[in-house]
Formats: sequence, C-alpha cells, structure tokens
Amino acid sequence: MDKINVLIIVTGISLFISLFLAFFLLTVRTEYRLSNSLFAAFLIVNIMDISEPLVSLVTDGPSNLGMLRNTLAFLQIPAFYLYVMSVCYSDFRLKAKHVLHLLPFLVVNMILLPRFYMVDTASKMDFIINRQSRIELQVTHILFHIQFVVYFVAVFVLLRKARKLYRENYAGTSINSYNWLFQFTSVLTALYLIVIIKNIFKFSDYPYISEWIKVGILVFQLFIICWYLFKALNHPGLFRNINSKLKLVSDIISEEKNNESQNVSEGELNEELIKLKKYMVDEKPFLDPSLTIQNVSDSTQIPVRDLSLLINHQLGQHFFDFINTYRIEEAKVILKDPAKKKVTVLEILYEVGFNSKSSFNTAFKKYTDLTPTLYRKQLLSSDL
Repeated sequence: MDKINVLIIVTGISLFISLFLAFFLLTVRTEYRLSNSLFAAFLIVNIMDISEPLVSLVTDGPSNLGMLRNTLAFLQIPAFYLYVMSVCYSDFRLKAKHVLHLLPFLVVNMILLPRFYMVDTASKMDFIINRQSRIELQVTHILFHIQFVVYFVAVFVLLRKARKLYRENYAGTSINSYNWLFQFTSVLTALYLIVIIKNIFKFSDYPYISEWIKVGILVFQLFIICWYLFKALNHPGLFRNINSKLKLVSDIISEEKNNESQNVSEGELNEELIKLKKYMVDEKPFLDPSLTIQNVSDSTQIPVRDLSLLINHQLGQHFFDFINTYRIEEAKVILKDPAKKKVTVLEILYEVGFNSKSSFNTAFKKYTDLTPTLYRKQLLSSDL
C-alpha cells in the first residue's frame, strides 16, 4: 500500500469520527452547550484542515478555496483557547471582543490576496511550485508558529490558575477533569510541535521529509480523535466550571496588605475558626460531593473572602484538602466500626462524599500512607 492510499484511508477514518463527535457534541443535552459548541467548532475546522488528501482527488491544481481551507488552520488554536476558557469558567460568554481572535486568519488572507487569490490558475500553480521563495508563505508559517506559542502559553497559564482556584474554593472530585484537560493540551502541544518541524523541512532542501512527517501527523491525529470520542461518550458532562470572578488567595492577601484597615484581627480569625470547625463536626457538610466554599459561607455566615483566607492561608490548606481531611476521618470511623465490616470500600467512599475510587484511594493514602483496604486489614489483624 503506497503513501497516497494510506493518507486517503487514515483521512477518511479521521473525518468520519470527527464528524460523528462534532454531531454528538452539538446535539447532546447538557448544561455546558457553549463548551460543546466551541469544541465542535474546533473539530470542524480541524476536519477542513486534514481533508487535503481527499480534496486533492477531486480538484485539479491550486484554487482559492483550497488556499482558504489551508489558512483555516489559524482558527484552530483560537477555537481551542476559547473552548478551554468556557470549560474553566462557568460564567464565560462569547463577546464582541472575541472577534479579535479572527485577526491572524484575516491578516494571512490579506497577505495572500495580491499574488494568489487575485491571479489566474497558472500563476497560482507557479506560486505553489516556488513556495520556498515566496515571502508570503514564509510569513504565513512564521505567524502560525508565533500564534502557536502565544496561545498555548496562555492556555497553560489559564489551566494553572483555574486548577488553583478550584482547589481553593471547591471540594468536588471533578478536579480530575482539569488533569485530563491538561493532558489534552499537552498532547495538542506535541502535535503542533511536530507540525512546526514539518514546516521547517517544507522550506528546506529536504521537502520529502515534510511529506512523510505529514503522514505521521495524520495517523497521530486519528488516535487523538479516537481519544476525544472515548472521553466524550464516557463523560458527556466532563467538567465542573468555576466562576471567573473568584480570586486567588495570594491576590486577596496582596489586596489586604495594600488596605490594612480591612484586615481581619487575630481574635476574629480564631472565633471564625472555632465556628467553622464546630460546623464541620456537627453538620458534616463534607458528605456532599459537590460542596463549595460558597455553601460553607452561606451556612456559617462567614464571608467567602474571610473563609478563603482562613482555610487557604491561615490553616495552610486548600479548601479541597481541608474538606477531604474530614471525609477521610469519617471513612476511618466507618472502617473501624465492627458493625460495618461488611460495608464495601466503594460504599464507604460514596457515603463520605467522594465519587470515584481513584480519588478516594489517593486522598486516603495521602493522610494515612495506606489504601482503605490495607487500613481495614491492618485494623482486623491488630484485633486478632
């Protein structure tokens, strides 16, 4: 089987899976419709980009539509960035300012206008054949590489901040979703780095290497698309969003230092800490797997700002870890209870507020150096 046939087969499979996934995202019933729509837009733009092997079968030579399809690559990364924004922040909405993300795409097409879009077919063919000496294509590729660096740095910074905000304000185990999104971004980063290498060879004395790398990219993309599909079908409501108006504790502390008159006194902090601990022991709010710092604030009448400083700064724990401490203590009580020795670990983790075995085991081992199963066995052996 030659290279052309491999390209056609792989591209056909990728297109089918991508279209199926895009259709699923646009039609599935979920509260995160904007996120799903942006991801579908990312997939559709990607479909157009990778469809070149199939398009070449039905077209003769370069065309304006073909070049426009190529420049759609400048919309892929902005679409992904907006998708990440919509996933991380529950109050994210598309606004007029987001039109600015179209600028690279528009600039590139303006650059190509005089010597490609506005000339005849023969001139277009000459433009493509002599692409290594065409300043327009060189500038286009440089702009794509700059766009890649700027957007992916922005995405990683965004994910880092969002994950920290989540740990400071939420106690749900869906923080694992952010870990997946980080993995997703890392895989895409690797893919685009390979694309950059391909482009470097494209303008070198070894353009044939670029063609073979292109085959590898298409195969790699097929596996990535299958991964998207697996995640989407198994976890249609994959992410738990946070409010973008929330502030990091470090930012709150900086504000407090600049406005000392608003600082909470040590006596007030001690009173609030006693009140908080009493509430946690008496009411056991940690049994709610979707507990947030706002829920605790509403119940204790301690302002969210003060509560965040109290837990994340004074106690030196993220809210996420603070709540898990109580969940683990509750689990230990159940594991020690002889009357509940037949209750399974799975039943216990749901009872104390966790919603996945992996997150429960990780948290339990963090505080006891043992898994729940080993902890129970150790208790049983000590009783014998």
